[in-house]
Amino acid sequence: MIQVKLFDREHEKDLEKEMNGFLKGLDEKKLLDIKYNVAAITEDEEEEQIYCFSAMIIYRA
Repeated sequence: MIQVKLFDREHEKDLEKEMNGFLKGLDEKKLLDIKYNVAAITEDEEEEQIYCFSAMIIYRA
């Protein structure tokens, strides 16, 4: 059966740490793909950019 694990963090280092923790427990042969995305949103009032780093690991259970 094919499954996915979703990750969503505000900081790329947090995303990296969480994904590496998950991958550590996954047999390399079961890994099918990893999808990665970054979104940036600007707050109008403060002109501050907010980042969203997300990823999806596709694997065979």
